[in-house]
Amino acid sequence: MINEKLGLKKGFIEQMNELLGENEAQKYFDSLNERPVKSIRCNTLKISCDELKKRLENKGWKIKQPYKSAPEIFVIESNLDPGELGRSLEHQLGYYYVQELSSMMPVLALKPQPGDFVLDLCASPGSKTTQIASEMKNEGLLIANDVSLPRLKILASNLERCGVANEIITRRDGVYLCKKLEEEGFQFDKILVDAPCSGEGTIRSAPKTVKMWNPYGIVSLSKIQKRLVVSAFSVLKVGGEMVYSTCTHSPQENEETIDFLLKQFPGQIKVEKTILPLKTRPGVLNWRQAEYSKEVSNACRIYPHDGESEGFFITKLKRIK
Repeated sequence: MINEKLGLKKGFIEQMNELLGENEAQKYFDSLNERPVKSIRCNTLKISCDELKKRLENKGWKIKQPYKSAPEIFVIESNLDPGELGRSLEHQLGYYYVQELSSMMPVLALKPQPGDFVLDLCASPGSKTTQIASEMKNEGLLIANDVSLPRLKILASNLERCGVANEIITRRDGVYLCKKLEEEGFQFDKILVDAPCSGEGTIRSAPKTVKMWNPYGIVSLSKIQKRLVVSAFSVLKVGGEMVYSTCTHSPQENEETIDFLLKQFPGQIKVEKTILPLKTRPGVLNWRQAEYSKEVSNACRIYPHDGESEGFFITKLKRIK
């Protein structure tokens, strides 16, 4: 039975039953009562993974590095005091960033390189921006944009704490910014569109999400996401790659957005198959009355009941023409 204490709305329950089937959906609903693991990302701009691990273990913390392909990802298996992760000296010095496991996956998919020209279109509060800079080794150019001034202040603070030195911070509506960049002839090697969304994947860590959920909000967000992803693709180089991600499950905000983009740029986009260290499921091809391009199946869906993370959606796109 679905735990009534969560206060899940009927429309959301129906959506997840349709996406997963009732038996699988029940496992999903059960998983929402569990807390995600405590995870951090080593900031290799300031410290090596081995050195940070040693420092934290000297504090008595039990550290696990679950993925050989991404040694910078740490899981803290110790029982820490409330707020201890954020209060530690190592955190204050910018040696690590407190970041949820699935939140690290979009940048692993994007694979920014030193010397790249990169756009992070919806950057605040900076978890993925600092991760991108770390992968770039502070070499190249990283434009970090957000439309909200209060959120930009948080972004700037996190970039400074983590020692990011190759960024330009901009405050613009994402669609407007891309239009201006296109007019000036700017093109990017890599783009991340971690779009604003309904946040269905974050229910375990942010239960208030269920109170804000409504189908009309999803429709409104889907329109915003489509405008953002089309605008961003317009400033992507031929041969460049873009990752579109959300922390939600709704196909209207995920596969429908990618299908819309494919139709706007016919023959110009390849949806790349992406292998991530977390367990993923393919994108859905049919949702209610809608049918999506077969390429959308190369997208990655991450569900909480498949592992120890929150829910996420990640698609990697390459401009081929």
